[in-house]
Amino acid sequence: MDITVLGIETSCDETSAAVVRNGRIVMSNVISSQVDLHRKYGGVVPEIASRKHVELIMPVINQAVEEAGISLRDIDVVGVTYGPGLVGALLVGLSAAKAIAFSLNKPLVGVHHIEGHISANYIEYKDLEPPFVCLVASGGHSHIVYIKGYGEYEIMGQTRDDAAGEAFDKIARAIGLGYPGGPLIDKAAASGNRDAISFPRVFFEDKSLDFSFSGVKTAVLNYINSIEQKGEEIPVNDIAACFQRAVVEVLVDNTIKAALKTNSKIICMAGGVASNTELRRCMKISAEEKGIKVYYPKPVLCTDNAAMIASAAYYEYMKGNISDLSLNAVPSLKLGEK
Repeated sequence: MDITVLGIETSCDETSAAVVRNGRIVMSNVISSQVDLHRKYGGVVPEIASRKHVELIMPVINQAVEEAGISLRDIDVVGVTYGPGLVGALLVGLSAAKAIAFSLNKPLVGVHHIEGHISANYIEYKDLEPPFVCLVASGGHSHIVYIKGYGEYEIMGQTRDDAAGEAFDKIARAIGLGYPGGPLIDKAAASGNRDAISFPRVFFEDKSLDFSFSGVKTAVLNYINSIEQKGEEIPVNDIAACFQRAVVEVLVDNTIKAALKTNSKIICMAGGVASNTELRRCMKISAEEKGIKVYYPKPVLCTDNAAMIASAAYYEYMKGNISDLSLNAVPSLKLGEK
């Protein structure tokens, strides 16, 4: 029997709704981004994000249902992100999802945002099945996760300070590229010399696969300050290329180690940083040397979107994990927590 899921995502600055059938077939995926709104502030302003979500949530949901060629009554399950994320932003999506589930008497499924990112790979690769290792890297998260089964996760590594995408944003701002930093650094790095400057990489000694990006961020900022004090021109493209290389090498190295440790033959990537061209290139080269396949979704599924939330909700629903209407936003929700 086909299961049609309405997914809703408002954890940060994208208002998104999608209709997905059986966890894999995207019937619609509407995303309204607030990037232009937050660009002048150099990052997401939570209060502004929440107010914009309130304005957009119902038009976006209505558009998603219309594009899917169905009515709301044809929805079998309502899936919604309830954490982690900005609490005000999360509450907007949650309120809409609970109202729809209650009014139509449909089951509500709360979804962990990182679980959603992982599930984007099920949409892109219809035959993908657990187990596999997934690198989830974005503005708010940097995790290496071993997916044992649908909804079964083991965190093998995570950042101890800044997320990779957060570091990209901060360095992009420091060298005058603007916001959002990820795609801007990716573009600038293509014209830079990746061997021009040596920035530090952090690998922990206790066989930990955790990340730390605060050190490389500080090293870049100190380098910029030293150049400015000398009155020299900042080599923007070289800094972008060398910083990107330092971050990518750690992400790739630790993810490959996780795959070898779990004897996984597949590495998936997810989250906004998974769109980075250097990360994709280096991961593919390193993995293929070890006989490991690398999968990553198309860029529209790497960014925050509701199709991935609907996919994750489908697998939670099939396992019998249904939320009640008291479901609340959990801004610092850990993966695996309910």
